[in-house]
Amino acid sequence: MKEIFFLSFLLSTSFVFSQKKTLQAQPISQSIVVDGKLDEAAWENTPLATDFVMFEPDNGKPIPNTKRSEIKVLYNNDALYIGAMLYDDEPDKILKEISQRDNFGTADIFGVFINGFNDGQQNFEFFVSASDVQGDCIMTDANGEDFTWDAVWISKARLSDKGWIVEIKIPYAALRFSAENKQTWGINFFREIKRERKKYTWNLIDTKIGTFTQQNGNLEGIENIKPPTRLFFMPYASYYLNAGEGQKTYGTMKGGMDIKYGINDAFTLDAILIPDFGQTKYDDQILNLGPFEQQFNENRAFFTEGTDLFNKGNMFYSRRIGGAPSIDPDLNDDEKIIENVQNVNLINALKVSGRTKNGLGIGILNAVTEKTFAVIQDTISGATRREVVEPLTNYNVLVLDQRFRKNSSVTLINTNVSRNTHYRDANVTGLAWDLNTKANTYNLSGNVKYSLINAEEDKKGIYSTIGFAETSGNYRYSFGSDFVSKDFDPNDLGINFYTNYYNFYGNANYRILNPTKLFNSFKINLNLYSEFNKESGKVQDNSINANVNLTTVKNNYYGTGITFYPLESYDYYEPRADNRYVALPQRIEWWGSISTNYNYKFALDLNPTLLLFNQSGRLNYGIDIGPRYRFNDKLLLTYTFSYLRKDNNKGYIDSVDEDDNESTPETIVFANRNVITYANTLGGKYAINSAMTLNLAVRQYWSYAENKDILELEQDGTLSPHPQYTENKNSSFYSWNADLSYSWWFAPGSQVSVLYRNSAANFERTIDKEFKSNVADLLTNTALKHVFSVSVKYFIDYNAIKNKIRKRA
Repeated sequence: MKEIFFLSFLLSTSFVFSQKKTLQAQPISQSIVVDGKLDEAAWENTPLATDFVMFEPDNGKPIPNTKRSEIKVLYNNDALYIGAMLYDDEPDKILKEISQRDNFGTADIFGVFINGFNDGQQNFEFFVSASDVQGDCIMTDANGEDFTWDAVWISKARLSDKGWIVEIKIPYAALRFSAENKQTWGINFFREIKRERKKYTWNLIDTKIGTFTQQNGNLEGIENIKPPTRLFFMPYASYYLNAGEGQKTYGTMKGGMDIKYGINDAFTLDAILIPDFGQTKYDDQILNLGPFEQQFNENRAFFTEGTDLFNKGNMFYSRRIGGAPSIDPDLNDDEKIIENVQNVNLINALKVSGRTKNGLGIGILNAVTEKTFAVIQDTISGATRREVVEPLTNYNVLVLDQRFRKNSSVTLINTNVSRNTHYRDANVTGLAWDLNTKANTYNLSGNVKYSLINAEEDKKGIYSTIGFAETSGNYRYSFGSDFVSKDFDPNDLGINFYTNYYNFYGNANYRILNPTKLFNSFKINLNLYSEFNKESGKVQDNSINANVNLTTVKNNYYGTGITFYPLESYDYYEPRADNRYVALPQRIEWWGSISTNYNYKFALDLNPTLLLFNQSGRLNYGIDIGPRYRFNDKLLLTYTFSYLRKDNNKGYIDSVDEDDNESTPETIVFANRNVITYANTLGGKYAINSAMTLNLAVRQYWSYAENKDILELEQDGTLSPHPQYTENKNSSFYSWNADLSYSWWFAPGSQVSVLYRNSAANFERTIDKEFKSNVADLLTNTALKHVFSVSVKYFIDYNAIKNKIRKRA
């Protein structure tokens, strides 16, 4: 009986994966004008891809005939052409908000997913909205959709009285495929009808199976095409005009080039020569009262585009490259720093990445930053000197990722930071695995990492984790454990805050796989977590969490969750001293979330939070309120107000050696304080057309911590009064950032960007609690920095130049 059941299971599994539709591509010799009309003769008798089925929310349901989709594929020696007739019985209701590239807003979408090797590993996805906006990404099951990847291709969308039409030309240089004479590609087509919030695909993507890329259909009929030389040049020129109160106004010119070269069918070299990141988004700085640095998002395109391999094992934090200096200069008693840098300049960077047809992914990233100095002044004599705060530094990442059975992988990762001469070097090596059963029903994942720091005293550490999960069906579960040694330190090229602990965790959840009369989606989770200090065995963290997330049939989202911390725990990080800890009381936390349907002109996001401590007068509460209004298809405004208050917060403020006795430990000083934070964020977009947009981003932030009582941390983790400490350690940080930008994609892959930015920030020990005067003072009495910049980048395709030369010859 067991043998029969097992055989039936294998047959059903293979049947699921064998349900692949097939489409024949039609060869052509005539030229196609990409104008959204599909009026060339070549389109007339080409085989159709039709009979779409729903992906979400009612998986597997056929698309209504009134909204049928008919797709055709042509090809020649240079490119693949896709023509799509997307019928709609209410064409006047098609949503068509104009937005920036890769951000479709509230608009219908058509997409094509292509895997030139047809190996189920990676899709190249190309999207066009009903407002003629492009989007593209790389899709893998492990990392999802990476929209930082940008290709150069041509498309045109046009509305008609029957629905809307899309015409696409994808040059072969934007794809990856073998050199075989006869090709069978993996392909799927996607359509989202935005007003109904329904998504459809040509080949069924069964949501009960934990994979996306393995459920493509087949594209046959492609013969006698060759992978082109993938060599692209992107020269740029930028001009910056900087001004500020009390500062000399000055202008600077920059120029450089990005290069992309296809080493072979699978691997690509990306290099930046003389990089320019002056127009990247500003960082949302905060008043950081905690023991750890603030982690920032990566906004530099080179370090976000196509980096899925480098993110394996969670060992690479790209903001380390060109980040703050790593060395604090040594100062004598009468010296001060008069000139320092916030970020070290990047000299150049390159990366090589790709994957063979046998599933071996290889990634190499290398970057070099320049030797950097601080200027130090003697306050008595006035003499100055320079001291190194960052030597010439080389950063390197190597990844070897072997995929097998299309849904599993084993990965070797190494990160290395080498600083010139006698400065600190760092090396971290990790082995990670992500193993799935053939039917994608169970997953075993984990990793082991080893760090080695070469400094005055060498430091070695280990991090390991293992987890098991059921990944299919209505009911799912997972459990696992982590172990981190005290000296594990990946922070020269990674980021990790917590060490010296081990933990155990588990999850059980239920979800609906198809809509009901009330919900389009519904999921309920139960999570358990326990964490212990590795040396003392004390509880560092413990929690029981339950949460519910759902979307109604009207596509409004609601979520809520509650977390209990039933045991007293011990924080080993807040005291900033070895083997010291502060006791944390029992507590309970609640959060809620509402996000109304963005299809409506007016929508609202609402996120309240509440945290109650088993300690007199101590609680946290806050709220984020985010209304948004779409005036028309061109103009959108968003606003978010955030407020967070922490009453009787207990936190570190100083360490004091009060009796000058080396054998006596320092007194660790805490404060009982109120911490209050306000933030206002305004965003705006005006689209002139699908290639031109004006964008506004404004952020005002103010947070202060007012100390009420000074406390001393005792050896048992309790806090006692410490009135002897009289230094003012109140904190008030406020900042302002405003960006107004214009973007014009004037040719495929080529862009003009114009940016005006002003910003200001200040930190004080004196707290002015008047919100209005606080903001006004920031904008009037604090030196605003103004930057006006223009940047032009132009895309040059080696193949296009070669073809033009041939035609002239």
